Amino acid sequence: MSTVSTMRVIGQDVLGGPEVLKEKEVERPAPRPNEVLVRVRAAGVNPTDWKHRASGGFLGEPPFVLGWDVSGTVEAVGVGVAAFAPGDEVFGMLPYPFGHGSHAEYVIAPVRALWHKPTGIDHVHAAALPLVSLTALQALDEVAGVRAGQRVLIHAAAGGVGHVAVQIAKERGAYVIGTASAGKHAFLRELGADETIDYRETDFTEAVKDVDVVLDTIGGSTSTDSLRVLRPGGVVVSILPVGSREFFDEAEALGVRAVRMLVDADRAGMRTIAGMIEAGTLRATIAGTFPLADAAEAHRLGDTGRTTGKLVLTVD
Repeated sequence: MSTVSTMRVIGQDVLGGPEVLKEKEVERPAPRPNEVLVRVRAAGVNPTDWKHRASGGFLGEPPFVLGWDVSGTVEAVGVGVAAFAPGDEVFGMLPYPFGHGSHAEYVIAPVRALWHKPTGIDHVHAAALPLVSLTALQALDEVAGVRAGQRVLIHAAAGGVGHVAVQIAKERGAYVIGTASAGKHAFLRELGADETIDYRETDFTEAVKDVDVVLDTIGGSTSTDSLRVLRPGGVVVSILPVGSREFFDEAEALGVRAVRMLVDADRAGMRTIAGMIEAGTLRATIAGTFPLADAAEAHRLGDTGRTTGKLVLTVD
């Protein structure tokens, strides 16, 4: 165990663009009962990170340290932790939204937010998966109850959540339709998508009908428009938790379901994800890796909204 009492973090004191992210040195925390101190080896960067950086979101005003995805090594455990020991390799998602802080050399995690990292992947690929995989898994399994043979439409299917959702829906036996720019269609086919729609050239509401489940990762008018492609009794699950009441009113009028959700930390879900990784049915596509000190560059790339897969910070 390291005897160093401080650690590097990427924090911010004001809201704004990527330039507000600064490397700082702060006191290293100690785990309390049922907590684990993780030596971070890699940490995913997600749209929720750059949105919180710019607006504060659920976290309000800074200062704060962002980051929910983590893969690393257990450095120390608190009283009562039986599942892990120092030296174990783990990955998981810190409780969303108030458990943030993985963009750092060390982070405290509740023991039930973590699972053993599969040995067949490195920390970069492990760190890329928790938040997006739990989001897709909870939306498709717990909310929508996707079954074999159903038709599933996934918006922004080449993005972080989208490219994982394609794989999970296919593993469940669904017929998967994905929206993305034309240049990403071959990528989606490789992941298993059965049908692709170029959202820049085609109105998806005219291109697809009789869908059982829509996973909406975009929000706004996409949420409401998606209701019109559903079969009676179908469901649109939006991972954007706020928006117009029209989404629910329109769903009621059409005889379909509309759900907004937030991802939740979940050890059972992480175990399912680990099993899929080990079985070869789930993998992360990495859009780029950046040293912790270059987190602002990762945010600049993320702000473009044009990445395929996930951005990851690495920690030496």
